Amino acid sequence: MINHSKRLAPLSTGIFNQLLQYKQEQLNLGVDIIDLSIGSPDLKPPTFVTNTLSTSALNTDLYGYAINSTLEFKEAVTHYYNRKFNVTLKEEEVLQLMGSQDGLAHLALAYLDPGDIVIVPDPGYPIYSASVHVAGGKLYHMPLIEEADYLPSLEQIPEEVCKKAKMLIISYPGNPIPAVASEDFFKSLIEFGKKHEILIIHDFAYCELLYDGRRPLSILSIPESRDIAIEFNSLSKSFNIAGSRIGYLVGNANLLSPLAILKSHFDYGVFLPIQIAATKALNEGDQFLEDQRKTYEKRRNTFVESLSNEGWQVKIPAGGMFVWAKIPDGYTSFEFTLKAIENGVVVTPGDAFGPHGEGYIRIALVESDEQLRKAAKRLSSIYSEKP
Repeated sequence: MINHSKRLAPLSTGIFNQLLQYKQEQLNLGVDIIDLSIGSPDLKPPTFVTNTLSTSALNTDLYGYAINSTLEFKEAVTHYYNRKFNVTLKEEEVLQLMGSQDGLAHLALAYLDPGDIVIVPDPGYPIYSASVHVAGGKLYHMPLIEEADYLPSLEQIPEEVCKKAKMLIISYPGNPIPAVASEDFFKSLIEFGKKHEILIIHDFAYCELLYDGRRPLSILSIPESRDIAIEFNSLSKSFNIAGSRIGYLVGNANLLSPLAILKSHFDYGVFLPIQIAATKALNEGDQFLEDQRKTYEKRRNTFVESLSNEGWQVKIPAGGMFVWAKIPDGYTSFEFTLKAIENGVVVTPGDAFGPHGEGYIRIALVESDEQLRKAAKRLSSIYSEKP
């Protein structure tokens, strides 16, 4: 028998595959299902992006290896960052990726040696931990709790962890927790990273989804941040092109270099028509992004108000495309999730994102207002039962 790599030992079958199985079982029983489990946008890409992509795809000269990103794409990112976040970037400070998950998955391989520690948020997006396991590193789970507004207590990270840690990953607005960070927190984080020589990684994929007048805050806008911080971003959620797989990493070129070297051996670049369409999106998409932000904010309000009307009070998301909802005592997150699927709503159990996610569920705002009202009523009926 040929055994698989020991690297896979800490990795279990993804929670979304399990949820799909339970969902299919209920569909087979005739249950009407509303799926709010995966953060895959249900909204359509802007037509100026799809038209550009379809026209470019007809150009047979664009089917060779891309190797690197086009200069036009890098320029579009620099203009976007200057326009949106008041951050000035050079072209060499942009590294194109096949989606931000591609970069997050490989960054640990580019930076870690056996025994190195990565500090990850708990709850946190699963690839943060999975990438460290595959690279042979070790994890330190940094608790994010509601009482602290889901900001980590850096001073509580043990000194022995700080000495061995090579990276720290955060995300605001986050996934699964749709909280935001203040400028003061980012300043303290940069100071922490410089003091302990720990690379700070900010996952900024939900930068276009901020509500109630809040403005997105790039970590690169913080003084001296480029000495120690890099930032991932993506067009998947912003422009609803998740399947097209394009994103980027920005920051000091020296800090990007290890991942760039690794990628030069792993892939041959993003399909050129996708690069051309993404360039168009970054250069001309501001009004589309604002209109879409309002759509998500309206969905957030509809869903949270519908839950409240049914007697379930949840923390109102400050940004992102999720609701992080505390479930009643008597259920585990997984038990509540199974009950929800039986009632026709697929959500994600909080413990799928780390031990501190127990007691919560993540709900994606990826349906119409009408469907979200219906889902809120079904979920609230479980909440009110309280075993």
